[in-house]
Amino acid sequence: MDIRVQSVKFDADEKLLAFVNKKVDKLSKFFDGFLKADVTLSLLPDELNKEVKIRLQVPGDDIYVTRKAKSFEDAVVDCTDVLKGQLVKMKEKKFGK
Repeated sequence: MDIRVQSVKFDADEKLLAFVNKKVDKLSKFFDGFLKADVTLSLLPDELNKEVKIRLQVPGDDIYVTRKAKSFEDAVVDCTDVLKGQLVKMKEKKFGK
């Protein structure tokens, strides 16, 4: 799976990029048909000042999730949890239980 990480208004360090790649790559366990994953990390001026957007390109559909948190790691974990549930639901719908 091709994972592309983009950071807006800051430069992401290697530890954060490795964490994002590891978490998003684990999603391939739940659905095999990934084409690409686009991850956008951005800083916001409000209280929950970190935002993560993940877009998965799967055959037939795109799945898009956005989460805000106080740290990028928490937002990534929240996004991947939601995506995991959506992928399991999509797989059951497509292939049966």
